[in-house]
Amino acid sequence: MELVRGLHNLRPQHRGCVLTVGAFDGVHRGHQEMIRMVRDCAAERGVPAAAMAFEPTPREYFAKGVPPARLTRFRERFEAFARYGLDRFVVLPFNEQIRGLGHQEFIERVLVNGLGVRHMVVGHDFRFGRDQADVAKLREVGPRHGFGVTEIAPFEIDGERVSSSLIREALEAGDMARAEKFLGRPYRITGKVIDGAKLGRQLGFPTANLRLHRRATPLAGVFAVRVSGAGLDNAPGVANLGTRPAVNGKELLLEAHVFDFAGDLYRQYVHVDFIARLRDEVWFPNMDALVEQMHKDAALARRVLRSG
Repeated sequence: MELVRGLHNLRPQHRGCVLTVGAFDGVHRGHQEMIRMVRDCAAERGVPAAAMAFEPTPREYFAKGVPPARLTRFRERFEAFARYGLDRFVVLPFNEQIRGLGHQEFIERVLVNGLGVRHMVVGHDFRFGRDQADVAKLREVGPRHGFGVTEIAPFEIDGERVSSSLIREALEAGDMARAEKFLGRPYRITGKVIDGAKLGRQLGFPTANLRLHRRATPLAGVFAVRVSGAGLDNAPGVANLGTRPAVNGKELLLEAHVFDFAGDLYRQYVHVDFIARLRDEVWFPNMDALVEQMHKDAALARRVLRSG
């Protein structure tokens, strides 16, 4: 999948596509349905299937204080788009220049002159331009510029509209099965394994440590996980996500211990899939108590993963 960052990097070969626009946080089943429609429309027209998003998201840009925790970092979203069959991902910086475009300017400068859009696939609540024009306006103006519009209805599962907020709530509650139902896959965090203090190795539980590169996370605690990448394929393990109060930690960190694995994962990218939440992070009075709990966590994680 091709990545294009900024309008200035659009070239003549990028003109002509079927496009969807949004934040796509989590790339959940509703997003996947939209991507499927984009792919189908693109195949009918013989053009690439593309998605466009903004960095930061408009919601983050306008947020006062810390915005809601992202479900997916940029790299995770990119990998999900590639997995679900998009051909191109266009990322525009959300800044004062983009913010100031009215809907007609946005259509002409970005959609028509920049991308040569042949068709748009958008959600029912899509808004664009500083005047927050809606789908009806896009459908009205589109034919003048040579593109049509397909509006996607809310995607529901068991009577609930699938949304990033709903998934965030499930993760915060530790309901990993519910989050997986709406995502269509286990919740995943991807990152490069960094050097750590190697305390886990000293305690008999070597860990792959991943910085989260985000200000907030929708979940925390100890989890049964499966790890892939760097030669691993759904390898079972147990992980702690948080600030590690047991060792007076401050930095938000993901520490994953892969069962029965002795290889070197440093500086390699791995994917950690969260299968079940086992408990909260807690403080321990001494290392012996911590190690005892780590053995209990590992045993419980093994049982959970075997039964799943």
